[in-house]
Amino acid sequence: MALLLAFMLNLSSVSRAQSLPEPHHSELLNGLRVLLWNRPGDANVFLKLRIHSGAAFDLAGKSGMMALLSDALFPDPTTREYFTEELGGRVEVTTDLDTINVTLTGRASEFERIVELLRTALVSTQLTPEVITKLRDSRIKTVRELSVSPALLADRAVARRLFGDYPYGRVWTGTPDTLARIERADLLLARERFLNPNNSTLVVIGGVDEARTMRALRRLLGSWEKSDTTVPATFRQPDAPDARTLIVDLPGTDAAEVRLGVRGLSRSDKDYASATLLALLARDLWLSTQPDLNKSAFFVRHEAHALPGIFIMGASVPAASASTTLANARKVLQQLSKGGASQAALDKARSEAIAELNKQTERPESIADLWLDTETYQLGSIEERLRQIRNVTLDDIKRTAARIFKENSIATVALGNAERLKPVLESAGKVEILGEAAATPTPTAPTPVKKQ
Repeated sequence: MALLLAFMLNLSSVSRAQSLPEPHHSELLNGLRVLLWNRPGDANVFLKLRIHSGAAFDLAGKSGMMALLSDALFPDPTTREYFTEELGGRVEVTTDLDTINVTLTGRASEFERIVELLRTALVSTQLTPEVITKLRDSRIKTVRELSVSPALLADRAVARRLFGDYPYGRVWTGTPDTLARIERADLLLARERFLNPNNSTLVVIGGVDEARTMRALRRLLGSWEKSDTTVPATFRQPDAPDARTLIVDLPGTDAAEVRLGVRGLSRSDKDYASATLLALLARDLWLSTQPDLNKSAFFVRHEAHALPGIFIMGASVPAASASTTLANARKVLQQLSKGGASQAALDKARSEAIAELNKQTERPESIADLWLDTETYQLGSIEERLRQIRNVTLDDIKRTAARIFKENSIATVALGNAERLKPVLESAGKVEILGEAAATPTPTAPTPVKKQ
């Protein structure tokens, strides 16, 4: 019965993938890649521009630089109001480690006006001292007022423990200190290096035919100047993480947020599909090992980026259970790397992964993201990605687990009341309390030497 269910799910995924529209590919003379999906009868149009460089390129000590640059694309609130009230749509700009994404929606009849506003943002980006000061002050205020949950603090702590000063270990949204260091010259340089058409892809979906689309794009975005070079995402690899469990003190809390992280794979790695299933297998195995995890929040994620990311296991547990929970997480990694998984467990994980990918194909905006991921990470088609998941074998799982889960590459973190956590965690190994200076032995006076 289980095999029949898996077969039906796989058959469904094939038919779904084969029925998906393939975008029409075009490219402007300046190198801007364009993916088109004309939907006759659709009264609206959806545009998503992706700049294929994100917060990983923030200058050292200036986290939040690329996020601040994205803020400068549409700095005037009246522009956003215009999109809502006059164009019947919205404007949204987001930044992550790998990309800057600009989403614009509105009535298809206003397509040329939408592209014109996008052109102004890209070609005439407002980076005057006054605008930058206003945007920086606003972002600092937002960061200070943002309510950061213990779970997010724990995620940041394990990333920092694992990557150090490597870009993936930074708070890419910025902190008050790092944002205050960003100067106008930094943003001007970032715009020159990254905000270029040959470093970008534009998706257009909706009731605008190809001829009209390309005519407007050539007229309005054709003058967007290309860069002579594109900047590759290459950084010095981080050192091996400290083997001690890091305790982040959060007084007055009863629960502990525990994290175990290892460096994962890149999004374009040949074993990415295996790592995706490996996260689901580790989650189920961890739960079977420690059923009480189901009583609170717990997760296993493989966060892949342009460069190798992080495989992270996390849970919110009573402080007294912190050591046991981390020990069980280690056992899960060892079991998967040495013994692999059962065929039934793999089939279950595969069905879940296929269902999740299929879910992303239900809305045009999600399909746009899948297409853009193909451009950002040089992936195959959606159908090819489904095929890769279907073809993962038990040997692939065991090999990928052995590749990722190396004992000397594990970072562990526990966030909570340090007075409670320290004795619990010290019983299992060495610990470090964040911000606590290492104790230094008191020097002893030299023994006097008697003269003969």
